[in-house]
Amino acid sequence: MYSILITGGTGLVGKHLSLLLQSKGYHVTILSRKHSKKTNVFYWNVNKNYIDSEAIINSDYIIHLAGAGIANKRWSKSRKKELIDSRVKTTNLLLRKVKELNPSLKGFIAASGIGYYGAITSSKIFTEKDKNGSDFLSLVCKLWEKASYQFNILNVRTVIFRTGIVFSKKGGALQKIKKPIKLGFGSPIGSGNQFMPWIHIEDLCNMYIEAIKNPNLKGIYNAVAPEHITNKFLTLEFAKILNKKIWISNIPEFAFKILLGEMAIILLKGSRVSSDKISKTGFKFKFSGLKSALLSLNK
Repeated sequence: MYSILITGGTGLVGKHLSLLLQSKGYHVTILSRKHSKKTNVFYWNVNKNYIDSEAIINSDYIIHLAGAGIANKRWSKSRKKELIDSRVKTTNLLLRKVKELNPSLKGFIAASGIGYYGAITSSKIFTEKDKNGSDFLSLVCKLWEKASYQFNILNVRTVIFRTGIVFSKKGGALQKIKKPIKLGFGSPIGSGNQFMPWIHIEDLCNMYIEAIKNPNLKGIYNAVAPEHITNKFLTLEFAKILNKKIWISNIPEFAFKILLGEMAIILLKGSRVSSDKISKTGFKFKFSGLKSALLSLNK
């Protein structure tokens, strides 16, 4: 089986994907910013332009998930730089190392985000052909993808997944939504009419595996479920599954703007994003609807 090198392997998606790949017989190695005694973990330091060469030489595919958490901290000037550098500089370092070592790399599969289209609420359904938005998050995604596309220069098949909100049992946005609902304090955010393009973590990880298995996959794909939901719909549906009532009305927008600053836009705005392109490749979603996804994650 192929050897797969994963960056961001200790993150929410990386952990799940690593285990899934190993269960299917793939050899998985991880790049880590910390030294480790584990034989499948290799050290890299972006600030020192260093990657353990062995990690690259023996890899058939690189799955690049590394990047500072978009919603982990307020977007100060220094944080914005970190959000861009943690994506662009890491990609450039991987590219330089691949150029230097010239491994028999069969594919470079990278993450991006639906933030590419801009944080807006509209009636439009965005597809991969649409232009990027004009806000900070769209800039991050544009630069991120531009860096990843450099692998095409090396004739390495490149696949980029513009990922929606990842629903998982072990952290992420869904668990943050679940906690107040369980306590009876959950409520829609702002108008509640903003769309939330989402994807079950199993479907997302299966997309990455499909990108390894299917040589016809190349370019950009939206990694979102087919069903379009609003923040209000998600909140009410999750409350039903948890058998809880929503006692508080919508939380006003100004509260989030005061608390989060510019970053609040990722909670308050959102449009629909199409999954048609990935579906047309033959990929089958296990969780195409919200209800089945929530039930599977609440067991």
